[in-house]
Amino acid sequence: MADRVTVIGWDGSPLTAAGSSALSAATLVAGAAHHLALPEIPPGAERVQLGSIDLAARRIAGHRGGAVVLADGDPGFFGVVRTLRDPEHGLEVEVVPAVSAVAAAFARAGMPWEDAQIVVAHARTLRRAVNVCRAHTKVAVLTSPGAGPAELALLLEGVHRTFVICEELGTDREKVSVLTSDKAADHEWRDPNVVIVIGGIGTAVSPVSGWIAGRDPAYPPAERGWALPTEEYGIELDEGESTWLRAAQLSRIGARTGDLVWDIGSGSGALAAEAARFGAAVIAVDEEPGACASTAAAARRAGVQLQVVQGRAPHVLERLPEPDVVRIGGGGIDVVIAVADRRPERIVTHAANRDEAEAIGTALRDGGYTVECVLLQSVDLDTADWSERERSVVFLVSGQRPDATS
Repeated sequence: MADRVTVIGWDGSPLTAAGSSALSAATLVAGAAHHLALPEIPPGAERVQLGSIDLAARRIAGHRGGAVVLADGDPGFFGVVRTLRDPEHGLEVEVVPAVSAVAAAFARAGMPWEDAQIVVAHARTLRRAVNVCRAHTKVAVLTSPGAGPAELALLLEGVHRTFVICEELGTDREKVSVLTSDKAADHEWRDPNVVIVIGGIGTAVSPVSGWIAGRDPAYPPAERGWALPTEEYGIELDEGESTWLRAAQLSRIGARTGDLVWDIGSGSGALAAEAARFGAAVIAVDEEPGACASTAAAARRAGVQLQVVQGRAPHVLERLPEPDVVRIGGGGIDVVIAVADRRPERIVTHAANRDEAEAIGTALRDGGYTVECVLLQSVDLDTADWSERERSVVFLVSGQRPDATS
């Protein structure tokens, strides 16, 4: 095993005394091609180009002498330190940090960033990273080849954002570009780069001071709970949007950051806005212009981002990006079948009677879903005299894709 393993962060500035000392004594140096070209590397040191960090870690573990790993930015922030410290490799490391690429990007943009979401985009996580950009007003994206600014822009089609693209930070080729997301796909961008994605409702509004990094769950102010009382929306909601049905539907949807939720037949927009409060990206679909306007108003009231699409399901669904979870507020069996064909993890809907519930369950089961149905009854009582004000009876139907991993 290596006598000493030092991980040195590099942000383009001169190495610190600690970094220079470790590097001058190294007999093995691992890093990217531009790191291995640094003149400070001892001429006789073995050089290992970082492709697979796991392979490099095994090489280091078998080396006798001092080993140095060079990494861009802060190596403990979405960097190599996690892999090197994995019990599989048994390496104890010393870390010489540097300014992270995210901190440098926001500094170049002259923006605070404690309220930003930070995501890593590569082939496996690109879609989820885009969903975070849909749902939040300030996101920093650490990109990778094949999952860069152009790909982000293409997947954000229909959602307007501003991109601040920082290429090759810390080098003499550093470049910062500001453009709208619809223009980013028309350019070629140099790696490595960081993209700051900003825009949407409430972009210019933030607390004077925060207490938690990322999105403050209490800002903008919102009522506690999974479903706000009907009167909070200031309009008449039908039985399919009752408070307790929405709460039950939200519990089955399980919306979370990185998800894309379709709300088909969004009506007032109550459920769409509440799903977005969990940090998920939401596309609300309704054929009625009034419902679309109401949904947009509900989003503004809740201070959340969502996309409203006017159109008739199932035809309008063909051009929408792939969902993780779908709530169907109306449209009939044809919509259920069309949604099942898109293979989301979960489909949640409701029925007014048992025959309708059975028909929906059959369509979901034929589509390859495991079906659950619950009869929900809620009675709203006036606590002044405990008299009954309103009664609601509805069937909650949900389908779970058996091969879903989460």
